[in-house]
Amino acid sequence: MLPDPAVQLPVSLMALLVSFRPLFTAPSFGTFCALACGFPGQGAGKRTVCGMLTGAGLSRLWSHHRAHRFFSHARWSAEALGLTLARLAVALLLPAGAPVLVAADDTLFRRSGPKVHAIGWFHDGSVKGPHPVGLGNNWVIAAVVVRLPFLTRPAALPVLARLVHKDIQPAPASRLTLARQMISALAAALPGRVIHVVAGAAYAGKELRRLPQDVTWTTRLRKDAALHGLPGPRTGKPGRPRVKGARLPRLDALARTAAFTPVTVTRYGTTATLQAAVTTCLWHGAFGARPVQVILIRDKARTGYDLALATTGLAASAALVTERYASRWSIEIAIEDARQLFGAGQARNRLPAAVHRTLPFTLACQSLAMLWYATAGHHPGDAGQHRARAPWYRTKSGPSTAGMIAKLRRVIIAARYQLPHPDQPTAEEIQVLRLAWEGAAT
Repeated sequence: MLPDPAVQLPVSLMALLVSFRPLFTAPSFGTFCALACGFPGQGAGKRTVCGMLTGAGLSRLWSHHRAHRFFSHARWSAEALGLTLARLAVALLLPAGAPVLVAADDTLFRRSGPKVHAIGWFHDGSVKGPHPVGLGNNWVIAAVVVRLPFLTRPAALPVLARLVHKDIQPAPASRLTLARQMISALAAALPGRVIHVVAGAAYAGKELRRLPQDVTWTTRLRKDAALHGLPGPRTGKPGRPRVKGARLPRLDALARTAAFTPVTVTRYGTTATLQAAVTTCLWHGAFGARPVQVILIRDKARTGYDLALATTGLAASAALVTERYASRWSIEIAIEDARQLFGAGQARNRLPAAVHRTLPFTLACQSLAMLWYATAGHHPGDAGQHRARAPWYRTKSGPSTAGMIAKLRRVIIAARYQLPHPDQPTAEEIQVLRLAWEGAAT
């Protein structure tokens, strides 16, 4: 049963949206379904709150206050929405009991205005020049990374997002703290699943000592990282036992004496043979007493190393860790798609509750669109049809993200104009037939 008679949803999309029914009241669930349908259905228009209402075809039926109050006053949690989405994605796209790969990163969505909640100056990699900063809302995003059979690259489905505050007293939570909190929430929502997290060099610090045991963390190792050997056995002497061994040399010196062996890895769409050296040690400044594997990788360099990785997954091979870290790039693609294709961050609301909810909602809609395509929308002939429409894409072998959302938009539009009972005449058709019969009778 549809949440609202005015909302016409495709059955395949409604099959996903019903999983979120326990998170909302009955009126809010109707609004949620309408906006979740209107967000991808908006086409080339702005993905503002009113734009979602227009995309759903309800701009003349519903007041825009209903859509705005859904984000600013309705009773629902963006965190619960993301966790439900994560459980849904894992259940539909991963085998039972398989580990879950999660990528974490942060990005800035530009905003301006003195009354916008949590606005501030943050690092912005898109700015050229000596001061790469921008004004807006900074978000830390966690995405589930999956392998889809019709894609040659891993795909990231954003599920959780937390806003970075600079003015919280006594001290604001760092991006690493927010990422660790989201990963802990995912681990609690996915019991029995091992979670492998990949993140950049900025996501390493003492906060990672609080990770759950069923979570591994892989990050890029800083050049100035203080590494120590594992603590030796207890000597039997009185006093506190040692928590770390002797200090290891710096990475460049460690690479000169390390034993490199060839490993074959598949990353960024290509398979290559690299040289890797593995050392088990302690990075006490980040992970405390939890041992880590330090993997030095030579790709183009003949001496030294090109990339240094640290992971708490001691059972993973050097090739697997390298491929796992390379899949982190999928969240960069997802963030770019969120900006360029899905219009995330275009909403202009400014109240605290609305700011905290709108971007996680739009990211969830993005993941729902890809989840819909993976479970119900994909057809093997999609790429061929696209090549027929655009013959210059001669090597196109799989669907793009733009193609996925375009197909969902066509299905949404078709459902909007589909008759609920095609075997029965409508009131307009009955009226036309009656007038025609009366005219013929006279």
